[in-house]
Amino acid sequence: MIPAAALAVLLLQLCLPMAAAQVTPGAGTPPPRCPTSCGGVKVPYPFGIGNGCHRPGFNLTCDRTRGREPRLLVGSDLQVVEISLANSTVRILDRAGQVKLTFSEGLDGNGTWGGLGAGGPYVLSEMRNHFVVTGCNVQATLVGNGGVVGCCSSFCSINDKWTGVVTSSAGYGGAACSGIGCCETPIPIGRPSYDVEMRSLDASNVYADRLPIAVRIAERGWFEGASTTLLNDSTGYSPSRQPAVPVVLDFAVDSKPVVLPGVATSGCPVDARRSACQSSHASCHNVSGMYRSGYVCRCLDGYQGNPYLTGGCQDIDECALPGMCFGECTNTAGGHLCRCPRGAQGDPLIRNGCIKSSLGEHQNQ
Repeated sequence: MIPAAALAVLLLQLCLPMAAAQVTPGAGTPPPRCPTSCGGVKVPYPFGIGNGCHRPGFNLTCDRTRGREPRLLVGSDLQVVEISLANSTVRILDRAGQVKLTFSEGLDGNGTWGGLGAGGPYVLSEMRNHFVVTGCNVQATLVGNGGVVGCCSSFCSINDKWTGVVTSSAGYGGAACSGIGCCETPIPIGRPSYDVEMRSLDASNVYADRLPIAVRIAERGWFEGASTTLLNDSTGYSPSRQPAVPVVLDFAVDSKPVVLPGVATSGCPVDARRSACQSSHASCHNVSGMYRSGYVCRCLDGYQGNPYLTGGCQDIDECALPGMCFGECTNTAGGHLCRCPRGAQGDPLIRNGCIKSSLGEHQNQ
């Protein structure tokens, strides 16, 4: 029979590994078998392809359909083209190219954008996308959970002679929306999905067939470069009118919907051992918004790499970077020292900033 004291010690030893697993749910490194890329796109942890290769909610799919190049997918058909851990963003291409609208009467209709799934780590980036509408005398409303998120109206004159809607814009190498035939507006609330309501502003629909009626959520700056093709004074639709549209998503760990406006429901764990930030040179940053809250991990200043992996944030050798120092450079942990060489004085941070002088020589002794 095992003495009571020895039994207590044995039970404690058995419980310790379980407790450690509970307080460090994000610890560990993905197995070597896990793919690190798909279709030329790098897949850094916490993202992953396959079981055991990702944090919950960060699973991606590598579509290897015969006859086409491999594509990295989030959700069912949203193609991932870039993942940035530094910006906590995922850049995708929406294959549909625009919100699919169902018209009930005339130009009045509705549709949806999304497919990301509620409760996951992704929402539309508020800072990096626009709500874009093309067409004549129509208004589109972006709706989220019963509330209006944004509204955009696009007009074409019914009195003046039609002269087209495209104006030149040297800044984008293409054309920009002139305010006629198209409109774009910021999206103030990032969500995983939206409803779209479309209605006609002209009962006669005189110019309804002059421009394709389209509603898009697109990365800022994309529409200006594509507008020459999309805003064309001709009838009919063609594949060129429905290009794949780039969209930027924000991601967060432990993402949870906000119940009360302005009140975060999740954020950086009080117990650092529970955090997904595994590198010793990483920090945790709270994420909050009108729709959800959570947190992200970032490398400390002077470090770069993957903050979600043990040892993932590595020191940056600033001395090896061009333009960082024009004197004598010494790399340090998380930074560097830049000094004028012995016998010189001045500003070593600018080219030819160090000037030889007897005073400089005396100061450097």
